[in-house]
Amino acid sequence: MNNLIWFRNDLRVEDNTSLLQATKKNGTTIGVYCFDPRHFAETQYGFKKTAQFRAKFLLETVTELKNNLAHKNISLLVLHDLPENVLPKIIEEHAISNVFFQNEWTTEETTVLQNLKNKASNTNWIATYDQFLFHPASIPYQNLQSIPEVFTEFRKACEKQVVVQKPVTIPTQFTENKIQNATILPTMRDLGFDDFESHPSSAFPFKGGENEALNRMQYYFWETKKITEYKKTRNGLIGLDYSSKLSAWLANGSISARTIYWKIIQFEKEITKNEDTYWLIFELIWRDYFKYISLKHGDAIFKIDGILHKNYDWKTNKKALNQWIHGNTPDRFVNANMIELQKTGWMSNRGRQNVASYWAKEWEQDWRIGAAYFESFLIDYDVHSNYGNWMYNSGVGNDPRDRKFNTKRQAEMYDGDGKYQQLWLP
Repeated sequence: MNNLIWFRNDLRVEDNTSLLQATKKNGTTIGVYCFDPRHFAETQYGFKKTAQFRAKFLLETVTELKNNLAHKNISLLVLHDLPENVLPKIIEEHAISNVFFQNEWTTEETTVLQNLKNKASNTNWIATYDQFLFHPASIPYQNLQSIPEVFTEFRKACEKQVVVQKPVTIPTQFTENKIQNATILPTMRDLGFDDFESHPSSAFPFKGGENEALNRMQYYFWETKKITEYKKTRNGLIGLDYSSKLSAWLANGSISARTIYWKIIQFEKEITKNEDTYWLIFELIWRDYFKYISLKHGDAIFKIDGILHKNYDWKTNKKALNQWIHGNTPDRFVNANMIELQKTGWMSNRGRQNVASYWAKEWEQDWRIGAAYFESFLIDYDVHSNYGNWMYNSGVGNDPRDRKFNTKRQAEMYDGDGKYQQLWLP
Protein backbone atom coordinates (compact mmCIF):
# COMPACT_ATOMS: atom_id res chain seq x y z
CA MET A 1 0.00 0.00 0.00
CA ASN A 2 2.32 2.76 -1.26
CA ASN A 3 1.85 6.22 -2.72
CA LEU A 4 2.91 7.87 -5.96
CA ILE A 5 3.16 11.58 -6.71
CA TRP A 6 2.88 12.11 -10.45
CA PHE A 7 4.56 15.46 -11.06
CA ARG A 8 3.35 17.56 -13.99
CA ASN A 9 3.38 21.38 -13.76
CA ASP A 10 3.88 21.37 -10.00
CA LEU A 11 7.64 20.82 -9.88
CA ARG A 12 8.28 21.91 -6.30
CA VAL A 13 8.49 20.58 -2.77
CA GLU A 14 7.22 23.61 -0.82
CA ASP A 15 3.48 24.38 -0.91
CA ASN A 16 2.68 21.20 -2.82
CA THR A 17 -0.72 19.82 -1.82
CA SER A 18 -0.14 16.42 -3.45
CA LEU A 19 3.01 16.02 -1.39
CA LEU A 20 1.19 17.03 1.79
CA GLN A 21 -1.64 14.57 1.12
CA ALA A 22 0.85 11.77 0.56
CA THR A 23 2.40 12.40 4.01
CA LYS A 24 -0.92 11.51 5.59
CA LYS A 25 -1.03 8.06 4.01
CA ASN A 26 0.65 4.89 5.20
CA GLY A 27 3.40 3.27 3.18
CA THR A 28 6.29 4.58 1.12
CA THR A 29 5.92 7.61 -1.16
CA ILE A 30 7.75 7.93 -4.47
CA GLY A 31 7.62 10.57 -7.18
CA VAL A 32 7.59 10.22 -10.96
CA TYR A 33 8.24 12.71 -13.73
CA CYS A 34 7.92 11.80 -17.41
CA PHE A 35 9.64 13.69 -20.20
CA ASP A 36 6.87 12.98 -22.68
CA PRO A 37 8.34 12.61 -26.21
CA ARG A 38 5.17 14.19 -27.64
CA HIS A 39 6.17 17.47 -25.98
CA PHE A 40 9.38 17.58 -28.04
CA ALA A 41 7.95 16.47 -31.38
CA GLU A 42 7.39 18.74 -34.37
CA THR A 43 4.00 20.40 -34.63
CA GLN A 44 1.86 20.80 -37.75
CA TYR A 45 3.44 24.25 -38.18
CA GLY A 46 6.96 22.92 -38.60
CA PHE A 47 8.57 23.83 -35.27
CA LYS A 48 9.01 21.78 -32.12
CA LYS A 49 6.28 21.88 -29.50
CA THR A 50 9.01 22.58 -26.93
CA ALA A 51 12.18 24.20 -28.28
CA GLN A 52 15.60 24.26 -26.65
CA PHE A 53 15.08 27.09 -24.16
CA ARG A 54 12.14 25.64 -22.26
CA ALA A 55 13.62 22.15 -22.58
CA LYS A 56 16.80 23.21 -20.77
CA PHE A 57 14.86 25.14 -18.11
CA LEU A 58 12.71 22.05 -17.54
CA LEU A 59 15.74 19.76 -17.23
CA GLU A 60 17.26 22.10 -14.65
CA THR A 61 13.95 22.21 -12.79
CA VAL A 62 13.53 18.44 -12.62
CA THR A 63 17.16 18.03 -11.51
CA GLU A 64 16.54 20.39 -8.61
CA LEU A 65 13.22 18.71 -7.79
CA LYS A 66 14.96 15.35 -7.59
CA ASN A 67 17.57 16.76 -5.18
CA ASN A 68 15.00 18.55 -3.02
CA LEU A 69 12.84 15.43 -2.78
CA ALA A 70 15.88 13.36 -1.81
CA HIS A 71 16.26 15.61 1.26
CA LYS A 72 12.75 14.49 2.22
CA ASN A 73 13.64 10.79 1.69
CA ILE A 74 11.56 10.62 -1.50
CA SER A 75 12.89 9.09 -4.69
CA LEU A 76 11.97 10.77 -7.97
CA LEU A 77 11.86 8.35 -10.89
CA VAL A 78 12.60 10.31 -14.07
CA LEU A 79 11.61 8.66 -17.34
CA HIS A 80 11.79 9.68 -21.00
CA ASP A 81 8.61 7.97 -22.14
CA LEU A 82 4.85 8.36 -22.40
CA PRO A 83 3.16 8.37 -18.98
CA GLU A 84 0.69 5.78 -20.32
CA ASN A 85 3.59 3.43 -21.01
CA VAL A 86 5.47 3.68 -17.73
CA LEU A 87 3.14 4.71 -14.90
CA PRO A 88 0.97 1.55 -14.95
CA LYS A 89 4.15 -0.57 -14.68
CA ILE A 90 5.43 1.52 -11.75
CA ILE A 91 2.03 1.32 -10.05
CA GLU A 92 2.09 -2.45 -10.31
CA GLU A 93 5.76 -2.93 -9.44
CA HIS A 94 5.65 -0.78 -6.31
CA ALA A 95 2.14 -1.76 -5.12
CA ILE A 96 0.84 1.78 -5.46
CA SER A 97 -2.62 2.40 -3.98
CA ASN A 98 -2.83 6.17 -4.34
CA VAL A 99 -1.66 8.46 -7.12
CA PHE A 100 -1.57 12.15 -6.24
CA PHE A 101 -1.36 14.73 -9.02
CA GLN A 102 -2.20 18.29 -10.03
CA ASN A 103 -5.38 18.44 -12.04
CA GLU A 104 -5.15 19.74 -15.60
CA TRP A 105 -8.11 20.19 -17.91
CA THR A 106 -6.86 20.93 -21.43
CA THR A 107 -7.31 18.20 -24.02
CA GLU A 108 -3.87 16.63 -24.19
CA GLU A 109 -3.58 16.33 -20.42
CA THR A 110 -7.08 14.93 -19.89
CA THR A 111 -6.54 12.34 -22.63
CA VAL A 112 -3.35 11.11 -20.94
CA LEU A 113 -5.11 10.93 -17.57
CA GLN A 114 -8.04 8.97 -18.96
CA ASN A 115 -5.70 6.50 -20.66
CA LEU A 116 -3.89 6.02 -17.35
CA LYS A 117 -7.09 5.49 -15.40
CA ASN A 118 -8.17 2.88 -17.93
CA LYS A 119 -4.90 0.99 -17.50
CA ALA A 120 -4.76 1.28 -13.69
CA SER A 121 -8.43 1.21 -12.73
CA ASN A 122 -7.89 -0.21 -9.24
CA THR A 123 -5.80 2.78 -8.17
CA ASN A 124 -7.09 5.86 -6.34
CA TRP A 125 -6.40 8.93 -8.51
CA ILE A 126 -6.39 11.97 -6.23
CA ALA A 127 -6.32 15.35 -8.02
CA THR A 128 -5.74 18.82 -6.60
CA TYR A 129 -6.10 22.28 -8.12
CA ASP A 130 -2.74 23.58 -6.96
CA GLN A 131 -1.95 26.09 -9.71
CA PHE A 132 -4.33 28.87 -8.68
CA LEU A 133 -4.09 31.96 -6.52
CA PHE A 134 -7.86 31.85 -5.89
CA HIS A 135 -8.77 28.19 -5.38
CA PRO A 136 -11.80 27.06 -7.45
CA ALA A 137 -13.66 26.19 -4.25
CA SER A 138 -13.23 29.78 -3.04
CA ILE A 139 -14.27 31.94 -5.98
CA PRO A 140 -17.65 33.72 -5.67
CA TYR A 141 -19.36 31.96 -8.57
CA GLN A 142 -21.80 29.06 -8.34
CA ASN A 143 -20.48 27.43 -11.50
CA LEU A 144 -17.93 27.98 -14.24
CA GLN A 145 -20.49 29.46 -16.62
CA SER A 146 -21.06 32.31 -14.15
CA ILE A 147 -17.46 33.51 -14.46
CA PRO A 148 -17.60 36.90 -16.21
CA GLU A 149 -16.06 37.54 -19.61
CA VAL A 150 -14.52 40.80 -18.43
CA PHE A 151 -11.42 40.58 -16.23
CA THR A 152 -12.23 43.63 -14.08
CA GLU A 153 -15.51 42.10 -12.89
CA PHE A 154 -13.72 38.87 -11.93
CA ARG A 155 -10.89 40.71 -10.19
CA LYS A 156 -13.10 42.98 -8.12
CA ALA A 157 -15.38 40.15 -6.97
CA CYS A 158 -12.47 37.90 -6.00
CA GLU A 159 -10.49 40.64 -4.27
CA LYS A 160 -13.57 41.48 -2.22
CA GLN A 161 -14.68 37.97 -1.30
CA VAL A 162 -11.78 35.48 -1.53
CA VAL A 163 -9.12 34.85 1.08
CA VAL A 164 -6.00 33.41 -0.54
CA GLN A 165 -5.02 30.13 1.12
CA LYS A 166 -1.77 30.06 3.05
CA PRO A 167 0.96 27.87 1.54
CA VAL A 168 0.87 24.33 2.93
CA THR A 169 3.76 23.17 5.10
CA ILE A 170 5.53 19.94 4.18
CA PRO A 171 7.02 17.77 6.95
CA THR A 172 10.78 18.04 7.35
CA GLN A 173 11.32 14.44 6.27
CA PHE A 174 9.24 11.50 5.18
CA THR A 175 9.89 8.05 6.60
CA GLU A 176 12.95 6.33 5.17
CA ASN A 177 12.41 5.43 1.52
CA LYS A 178 13.64 1.95 0.68
CA ILE A 179 12.99 2.23 -3.06
CA GLN A 180 16.22 2.46 -5.02
CA ASN A 181 16.24 5.22 -7.60
CA ALA A 182 18.19 4.06 -10.61
CA THR A 183 16.65 6.40 -13.18
CA ILE A 184 18.85 8.96 -14.91
CA LEU A 185 17.69 12.29 -16.26
CA PRO A 186 17.73 12.62 -20.05
CA THR A 187 20.26 14.99 -21.58
CA MET A 188 19.55 17.84 -23.96
CA ARG A 189 20.73 15.55 -26.76
CA ASP A 190 18.24 12.88 -25.63
CA LEU A 191 15.50 15.49 -26.05
CA GLY A 192 16.76 16.41 -29.52
CA PHE A 193 18.89 19.49 -28.84
CA ASP A 194 22.48 20.61 -28.60
CA ASP A 195 23.33 22.17 -25.26
CA PHE A 196 23.94 25.94 -25.25
CA GLU A 197 24.84 28.90 -23.05
CA SER A 198 22.49 31.83 -22.41
CA HIS A 199 22.84 34.71 -24.85
CA PRO A 200 24.94 37.49 -23.25
CA SER A 201 22.14 40.02 -23.79
CA SER A 202 19.33 37.79 -22.50
CA ALA A 203 16.86 39.42 -20.13
CA PHE A 204 16.25 35.93 -18.72
CA PRO A 205 19.60 34.18 -18.08
CA PHE A 206 18.19 32.32 -15.08
CA LYS A 207 18.18 28.59 -14.38
CA GLY A 208 15.19 26.40 -13.69
CA GLY A 209 14.26 25.01 -10.29
CA GLU A 210 12.49 25.74 -7.04
CA ASN A 211 15.59 27.07 -5.26
CA GLU A 212 16.28 29.42 -8.17
CA ALA A 213 12.71 30.73 -8.00
CA LEU A 214 12.99 31.43 -4.29
CA ASN A 215 16.37 33.11 -4.83
CA ARG A 216 14.91 35.35 -7.52
CA MET A 217 12.03 36.36 -5.27
CA GLN A 218 14.46 37.08 -2.42
CA TYR A 219 16.53 39.27 -4.77
CA TYR A 220 13.61 41.11 -6.38
CA PHE A 221 11.71 41.72 -3.13
CA TRP A 222 14.15 41.97 -0.24
CA GLU A 223 17.66 42.55 -1.58
CA THR A 224 16.94 45.19 -4.23
CA LYS A 225 13.32 46.12 -3.39
CA LYS A 226 12.68 46.34 -7.14
CA ILE A 227 9.11 45.26 -6.45
CA THR A 228 8.48 48.81 -5.19
CA GLU A 229 8.99 50.03 -8.78
CA TYR A 230 7.27 47.14 -10.58
CA LYS A 231 4.35 49.00 -12.14
CA LYS A 232 6.66 51.80 -13.34
CA THR A 233 9.26 49.48 -14.88
CA ARG A 234 7.16 46.50 -16.11
CA ASN A 235 7.00 47.84 -19.67
CA GLY A 236 10.78 47.79 -19.94
CA LEU A 237 12.59 45.90 -22.69
CA ILE A 238 16.23 45.50 -21.62
CA GLY A 239 17.82 43.96 -18.55
CA LEU A 240 17.09 41.59 -15.70
CA ASP A 241 15.02 43.76 -13.38
CA TYR A 242 12.32 45.60 -15.33
CA SER A 243 9.93 42.84 -14.19
CA SER A 244 9.93 40.09 -11.58
CA LYS A 245 10.66 37.37 -14.19
CA LEU A 246 8.82 34.88 -11.94
CA SER A 247 6.55 33.72 -14.78
CA ALA A 248 8.82 30.89 -15.96
CA TRP A 249 9.00 29.27 -12.53
CA LEU A 250 5.26 29.79 -12.09
CA ALA A 251 4.60 28.16 -15.46
CA ASN A 252 6.12 24.80 -14.53
CA GLY A 253 5.14 25.06 -10.88
CA SER A 254 8.61 25.57 -9.40
CA ILE A 255 6.91 28.15 -7.21
CA SER A 256 3.24 28.63 -6.37
CA ALA A 257 1.15 31.74 -6.85
CA ARG A 258 0.18 31.48 -3.18
CA THR A 259 3.82 31.60 -2.08
CA ILE A 260 4.44 34.75 -4.14
CA TYR A 261 1.23 36.38 -2.91
CA TRP A 262 2.00 35.86 0.77
CA LYS A 263 5.59 37.06 0.30
CA ILE A 264 4.20 40.26 -1.23
CA ILE A 265 1.88 40.67 1.77
CA GLN A 266 4.83 40.12 4.12
CA PHE A 267 6.89 42.70 2.19
CA GLU A 268 4.04 45.21 2.35
CA LYS A 269 3.80 44.76 6.13
CA GLU A 270 7.53 44.88 6.83
CA ILE A 271 8.89 47.28 4.20
CA THR A 272 6.32 49.26 2.22
CA LYS A 273 3.01 48.95 0.41
CA ASN A 274 2.31 50.91 -2.76
CA GLU A 275 0.66 50.65 -6.16
CA ASP A 276 3.70 48.79 -7.50
CA THR A 277 3.60 46.00 -4.91
CA TYR A 278 -0.13 45.61 -5.53
CA TRP A 279 0.45 45.41 -9.27
CA LEU A 280 2.31 42.13 -8.97
CA ILE A 281 -0.77 40.71 -7.22
CA PHE A 282 -2.85 42.22 -10.03
CA GLU A 283 -0.79 40.24 -12.56
CA LEU A 284 -1.21 37.04 -10.55
CA ILE A 285 -4.97 37.59 -10.74
CA TRP A 286 -4.73 37.98 -14.54
CA ARG A 287 -2.91 34.63 -14.61
CA ASP A 288 -5.73 33.07 -12.58
CA TYR A 289 -8.35 34.63 -14.81
CA PHE A 290 -6.97 33.03 -17.97
CA LYS A 291 -7.01 29.67 -16.19
CA TYR A 292 -10.67 30.16 -15.31
CA ILE A 293 -11.49 31.25 -18.87
CA SER A 294 -9.83 28.05 -20.07
CA LEU A 295 -11.83 26.01 -17.53
CA LYS A 296 -15.05 27.71 -18.59
CA HIS A 297 -14.62 27.52 -22.36
CA GLY A 298 -12.60 24.32 -22.78
CA ASP A 299 -11.24 23.67 -26.26
CA ALA A 300 -12.69 26.93 -27.61
CA ILE A 301 -9.44 28.64 -26.55
CA PHE A 302 -7.64 26.63 -29.27
CA LYS A 303 -10.18 27.28 -32.04
CA ILE A 304 -9.69 29.94 -34.68
CA ASP A 305 -12.88 31.84 -33.77
CA GLY A 306 -11.92 31.78 -30.08
CA ILE A 307 -14.37 32.14 -27.21
CA LEU A 308 -16.26 34.92 -29.03
CA HIS A 309 -16.93 32.70 -32.08
CA LYS A 310 -15.97 35.62 -34.31
CA ASN A 311 -15.26 34.95 -37.96
CA TYR A 312 -12.36 36.82 -39.52
CA ASP A 313 -10.70 36.20 -42.85
CA TRP A 314 -7.52 34.65 -41.42
CA LYS A 315 -4.62 33.98 -43.77
CA THR A 316 -1.89 31.32 -43.64
CA ASN A 317 1.08 32.57 -45.59
CA LYS A 318 4.36 30.65 -45.18
CA LYS A 319 6.45 33.56 -46.41
CA ALA A 320 4.81 35.82 -43.81
CA LEU A 321 5.52 33.26 -41.09
CA ASN A 322 9.20 33.07 -42.04
CA GLN A 323 9.47 36.87 -42.09
CA TRP A 324 7.78 37.21 -38.70
CA ILE A 325 9.77 34.41 -37.02
CA HIS A 326 13.14 35.57 -38.34
CA GLY A 327 12.58 39.30 -37.77
CA ASN A 328 12.36 40.24 -41.46
CA THR A 329 9.15 42.27 -41.42
CA PRO A 330 9.03 45.96 -42.44
CA ASP A 331 8.69 46.84 -38.73
CA ARG A 332 11.98 47.14 -36.80
CA PHE A 333 10.34 47.06 -33.37
CA VAL A 334 8.55 43.82 -34.20
CA ASN A 335 11.76 42.42 -35.69
CA ALA A 336 13.83 43.20 -32.61
CA ASN A 337 11.36 41.44 -30.35
CA MET A 338 11.18 38.38 -32.57
CA ILE A 339 14.98 38.12 -32.78
CA GLU A 340 15.20 38.36 -28.99
CA LEU A 341 12.72 35.49 -28.69
CA GLN A 342 14.58 33.40 -31.26
CA LYS A 343 17.95 33.90 -29.56
CA THR A 344 16.93 33.77 -25.88
CA GLY A 345 13.51 32.18 -25.42
CA TRP A 346 12.31 35.39 -23.79
CA MET A 347 10.36 38.51 -24.73
CA SER A 348 8.93 41.31 -22.60
CA ASN A 349 5.21 41.63 -22.02
CA ARG A 350 5.21 44.84 -24.08
CA GLY A 351 6.95 43.04 -26.92
CA ARG A 352 4.55 40.09 -26.83
CA GLN A 353 1.51 42.32 -27.22
CA ASN A 354 3.06 44.18 -30.14
CA VAL A 355 4.25 41.19 -32.14
CA ALA A 356 0.96 39.36 -31.56
CA SER A 357 -1.08 42.35 -32.68
CA TYR A 358 1.16 42.78 -35.72
CA TRP A 359 0.76 39.13 -36.71
CA ALA A 360 -2.99 38.89 -36.12
CA LYS A 361 -4.31 42.41 -36.68
CA GLU A 362 -1.81 43.99 -39.10
CA TRP A 363 -1.06 40.93 -41.23
CA GLU A 364 -4.31 39.09 -40.41
CA GLN A 365 -2.51 35.76 -40.13
CA ASP A 366 -3.99 32.76 -38.28
CA TRP A 367 -3.36 33.69 -34.64
CA ARG A 368 -3.05 30.03 -33.61
CA ILE A 369 0.21 29.76 -35.57
CA GLY A 370 1.65 32.65 -33.55
CA ALA A 371 0.42 31.06 -30.33
CA ALA A 372 2.04 27.74 -31.29
CA TYR A 373 5.34 29.49 -32.03
CA PHE A 374 5.24 31.13 -28.60
CA GLU A 375 4.50 27.72 -27.09
CA SER A 376 7.64 26.39 -28.73
CA PHE A 377 10.07 29.16 -27.83
CA LEU A 378 8.93 30.90 -24.64
CA ILE A 379 10.68 29.68 -21.49
CA ASP A 380 7.63 30.76 -19.48
CA TYR A 381 5.00 29.18 -21.73
CA ASP A 382 1.76 28.50 -19.87
CA VAL A 383 -1.08 27.10 -21.96
CA HIS A 384 -3.83 29.21 -20.38
CA SER A 385 -1.99 32.56 -20.35
CA ASN A 386 -0.53 31.99 -23.81
CA TYR A 387 -3.77 31.17 -25.58
CA GLY A 388 -5.75 33.63 -23.43
CA ASN A 389 -3.42 36.48 -24.38
CA TRP A 390 -3.32 35.48 -28.04
CA MET A 391 -7.12 35.43 -28.23
CA TYR A 392 -7.18 38.77 -26.44
CA ASN A 393 -4.75 40.35 -28.91
CA SER A 394 -6.47 38.77 -31.92
CA GLY A 395 -10.01 40.01 -31.29
CA VAL A 396 -11.51 36.62 -30.38
CA GLY A 397 -11.00 36.70 -26.60
CA ASN A 398 -11.54 38.79 -23.47
CA ASP A 399 -10.70 42.26 -24.76
CA PRO A 400 -13.96 44.25 -24.75
CA ARG A 401 -12.30 47.00 -26.82
CA ASP A 402 -10.73 44.81 -29.55
CA ARG A 403 -7.53 46.87 -29.64
CA LYS A 404 -4.91 46.98 -32.35
CA PHE A 405 -1.42 48.11 -31.40
CA ASN A 406 0.24 50.88 -33.37
CA THR A 407 3.72 49.33 -33.31
CA LYS A 408 5.42 52.50 -34.60
CA ARG A 409 3.88 54.54 -31.80
CA GLN A 410 4.70 51.81 -29.28
CA ALA A 411 8.34 51.87 -30.36
CA GLU A 412 8.44 55.65 -29.87
CA MET A 413 6.92 55.32 -26.39
CA TYR A 414 8.92 52.37 -25.07
CA ASP A 415 12.11 52.46 -27.16
CA GLY A 416 12.37 56.13 -27.98
CA ASP A 417 16.17 56.11 -28.08
CA GLY A 418 16.20 52.93 -30.18
CA LYS A 419 18.53 51.11 -27.78
CA TYR A 420 16.43 47.95 -27.73
CA GLN A 421 16.26 47.78 -31.53
CA GLN A 422 20.01 48.40 -31.76
CA LEU A 423 20.64 45.59 -29.28
CA TRP A 424 18.95 42.93 -31.43
CA LEU A 425 19.13 44.22 -35.00
CA PRO A 426 22.11 44.81 -37.31
